Amino acid sequence: MNSETRRFSSLDVLAIALVVGLLGYIGYRLFFALNYKWNWGIIPTYMIRFDEGGHWHANVLLEGFLTTLKLSIWGMVLATFAGVVMGLMRVAGRLLPRLVGLSYVELIRNTPPLVLVFIFYYFVSDQLLPHFGIEDFYRNASPALQKQLAYISASPELITPFLSGVLTIGLFQGAYITEIVRAGIQAIDIGQWEASSALGLNRFQQMRHIILPQSIRIMLRPLANEFINTIKYSSIVSIISIQELTFQGMQVMASTQATIEIWLTITAMYLLVCLVLSLMVGQLEQRLNNHAR
Repeated sequence: MNSETRRFSSLDVLAIALVVGLLGYIGYRLFFALNYKWNWGIIPTYMIRFDEGGHWHANVLLEGFLTTLKLSIWGMVLATFAGVVMGLMRVAGRLLPRLVGLSYVELIRNTPPLVLVFIFYYFVSDQLLPHFGIEDFYRNASPALQKQLAYISASPELITPFLSGVLTIGLFQGAYITEIVRAGIQAIDIGQWEASSALGLNRFQQMRHIILPQSIRIMLRPLANEFINTIKYSSIVSIISIQELTFQGMQVMASTQATIEIWLTITAMYLLVCLVLSLMVGQLEQRLNNHAR
C-alpha cells in the first residue's frame, strides 16, 4: 500500500466528523439529557459471583453469554453439515437431489424463524427426544458426567429446549449456507471440470481434489458472516426459555429495573464476540490468499 492510498480526502474528514458528532450527540442525549437514574454498579454483580470459599463463578449474564456461545457453535456445526450436504445436492447432476435441495432452501428461507422455533420446540420435545432417550440419558448420568455435558451443552432440565434451539438455528442457517456452497462451487470455471474429467477423475474426485479446495476461498467470507449472524440470531430462542444472553438479560431487567444498562451490556457482549470473529476471519482469509500466491 503506497502513501497515496493512506491519505484522507476532505470528504473522508467530513464523514468522520459527522459520525463522531452523531455519536457524541447520542451519548449526550443518553447520559446527560435523559431523565434516567443510572445504576452501572449492578452489572459486575450479575457477571460474576463468589461462593463461601472465595471462588468466583459465572453469574446469570455471563452464564447466558456462555450459553449463547454453545448454542451458536452447535447450531453452526449443524448448519454447516446441512448446508454442505444440501449445497452439493443443489449442484448434483440428477434432478431429484436438486429438487430436494431447492425445496429445503425455499421452505426454510420463506418461513419466519419465530414460527420455526415453536415448530421445532414442540416437535423435538414431543416426538424426537422421547424416542432417542436423550433427556433420560442426561438425567441418569453420573454427577461428574452431567457436569461435563453441561459444559458443552446444557443441564438435564434444560437439554430439551437447548436441543430444539440448536435444531432451529442449525436448519435455519443451513439454508443460507446451502446457497453459499452452491454459489462457491458454481463460481469455479467450467474448464476446471473439463480438465479434471480429461485426467480421468470421477465426480467425487473432481469435487474433493479440484473444485472444493478452490471454492473454499470463495466461501470463507460469506460463511464467516453466517457464523456471526448465527450468534446474533441465537437470541430468538429466548422465547422458549433457553437461558441464553438475551433471556438472562430480560430476567435481570425484571428484577432490577436497570433496563438501559442491561441492554447496553448485552449489546457490548454481542459486539465484542462478533468483532473478534471478524478479525480472526480476516486474518485467516489473508493467510489463505498469501498461500495461494
